[in-house]
Amino acid sequence: MLSVLVFLPLLVCAALALLPRGLGDRACAWIWISTAALELALVVVLWSGFDAGGGMQYEQRARWIPSAGVGYHVGVDGLSLPLVALTCLLFLAVAVYSLREYRRVRSYVCLFLFLQTVSTGLFVALDLILFFVFFDLSIVGMFFVIAGWGHGERARAAALQFFLYTFVGSLALLLGFIGLYLAAEPHTFDIADLARADPLAGSGPYAGLVLLAIGVGLAIKTPTVPFHTWLPPAHTDAPAAGSAILAGILLKMGAYGFVRIAMPLLPGSWREYALVIVVVGVVSVVYGALVALAQTDFKRMIAYTSVTHMGYVILAVGAAGTLAGTDLQARSLAVTGAVTQMVSHGLITGALFLLSGVLYDRGHTYAMDAYSGLAAHTPRFAAVTAVAAFAGLGLPGFSGFIAEFQIFTGSLASRTTATAIALTGIVITAALFLTALRRMFLGAPRLPGALASGGVADLRRHEALPTVALLALALVIGVLPRWLLDVIEPAGRALARLVAR
Repeated sequence: MLSVLVFLPLLVCAALALLPRGLGDRACAWIWISTAALELALVVVLWSGFDAGGGMQYEQRARWIPSAGVGYHVGVDGLSLPLVALTCLLFLAVAVYSLREYRRVRSYVCLFLFLQTVSTGLFVALDLILFFVFFDLSIVGMFFVIAGWGHGERARAAALQFFLYTFVGSLALLLGFIGLYLAAEPHTFDIADLARADPLAGSGPYAGLVLLAIGVGLAIKTPTVPFHTWLPPAHTDAPAAGSAILAGILLKMGAYGFVRIAMPLLPGSWREYALVIVVVGVVSVVYGALVALAQTDFKRMIAYTSVTHMGYVILAVGAAGTLAGTDLQARSLAVTGAVTQMVSHGLITGALFLLSGVLYDRGHTYAMDAYSGLAAHTPRFAAVTAVAAFAGLGLPGFSGFIAEFQIFTGSLASRTTATAIALTGIVITAALFLTALRRMFLGAPRLPGALASGGVADLRRHEALPTVALLALALVIGVLPRWLLDVIEPAGRALARLVAR
């Protein structure tokens, strides 16, 4: 079933490419929605049969390149299943939202179906080369989405910057994987076998260099400061659906790589350099929040908040590698918070980027100063955006609060000062979202350009449905988190034990 989940969108993509040209745009869009809905239904079946305490499940193995120690090995556990579910849900939301798309619809749908396969495949991959293949293909798919459906010439330049920057990161990642392969006896790229063997235990500088290569590759994708510079232009000039997938799913590939690969396969080096990782996380939190506060572009502001929220993840995984002054419960709580934050960020920021697309569709600009008093013209849009903003700043009752509470509680014992500094990110994030809401929705009504005389349309059904659904799930997790935490926590404890061995 897991392979069906991974490759079904790719098969539909291939079928769409072969169908006659007479197939209408609307039919292509509904084929995409149907496929995404079926994918989500398959995830529900997987979740219902998942044993939270059973470790890796639904595993499938097949020979691929046996002479090089490469195999097709997939499976899910409590770290990956929530991200697989997030992937399927967010792609369905984007498919519904994209009913508004009219430019080269068949190619657009095929690209997103391709991206769904590589995204799901990465989260279930249990072989380093299989992980790398999906990691690299995600860069290719998103490059064409940004360049083909973004905002003109600037989008093509942003797509090129995104591709070159993240492709260099993937090369660094591959070097690190080869370093692990060479250290293993027998040579293998299988993640489960490498985790059991711990081939770089006691390897000193060599293990540190391997961690550096893997860490840089994953940090660029996450992204963390100072590897974040590709993110704001890519987000600002991408179509709204592309930004939602880039922030909600592709950024998680880097963060997920830390918990799936760097921590369990390099536990000694992870403990040794835990302080460096924590510092990177804290700098990302504070820097991202301060730069977001200075933005006048709504979409660019949301992009910088992603640096802040992913910084919390890096803080948590760094604290989980600190053994002094903490215990297994605190370290596993930090890991659980990191994975919960990935899910929460995908839901909330995905919704925010879709809403930014609504704003651009109406006024053809993201500049917050071009709008004022929008609540009088678009009460539904104002209400949903306000809910998304409050969810994004970590208000109790939403998933962000659950995630950040776990991160701070798990990190406080071992990294008190760093955690205290990171807490300021919440205050700054609250200030920037409230400032944005005041600028755009309150005060005397003002609209850009020609809209000033003709008015502006409120949130439409195909725009409201996906954004409200994402925020509703964030609310469910914030109020009733046990169904999610019960899946993540056993895997978090297992990972904390692996790092401490």
